[in-house]
This record gives sequence, structure tokens and C-alpha cells, in this order.
Amino acid sequence: QVQLVESGGSLVQVGESLRLSCAASRSIFSGYTMGWYRQAPGKQREVVATIASGGNSYYADSVKGRFTISRDNAKNTIYLQMNSLKPADTAVYYCNTLPGSYPWGQGTQVTVSS
Repeated sequence: QVQLVESGGSLVQVGESLRLSCAASRSIFSGYTMGWYRQAPGKQREVVATIASGGNSYYADSVKGRFTISRDNAKNTIYLQMNSLKPADTAVYYCNTLPGSYPWGQGTQVTVSS
């Protein structure tokens, strides 16, 4: 059973940065498009950013220009660099394949305070 473990979330102020990491218990990243998702209180989980095995990336309009997704297949890890954080970015962040083929991890809480 693959386990996905997200980390790096924190309480930050508006405009600050965070870097999230997601590690898999075994090699699942190669060949898969991986994604970062988030779920804010009372809202559905949404796709934030994805990265294909070849490196092509996609970003939701709400984070475009502020967030950067990257991957290290050798380390079974993906990252999300988040800059210029806004209160609207407050959510629990998860990683998974696209469209979420593996059991969801616990996520990592990001709280942006104004």
C-alpha cells in the first residue's frame, strides 16, 4: 500500500512563502502526473498544480505566477513552492497522482493570516 506524506505547512503572514513536500513510501512518481490539491473548510478539494512525468506543469488560475511545482523522481518526492501567500490560500494541502489514484494522506495545514 502506497503512503503519501505531506509536510511543510505552517501558519504564515500574508506575502510570506512556504515550501511543501510530499514523499511516497515507494516509487510511484515515475510515469505519473502528480498533483498538489487543497481543501479549504466547507469547500471541495481542488487541484492546485500538476506536473507530468516529462516536467510539463499546470497551475490553477488562483495560484499561477505565485506557486511552483517540482518533482524529484529519484527521491519519490514532489514539492510546492508557494510565494506571496494570501488568506485565500488557507487550506489543507494534499498530494496524489492525477486524478487521485492512491489513498489520501493526512495533508499539511497552511494558514495565511492577515
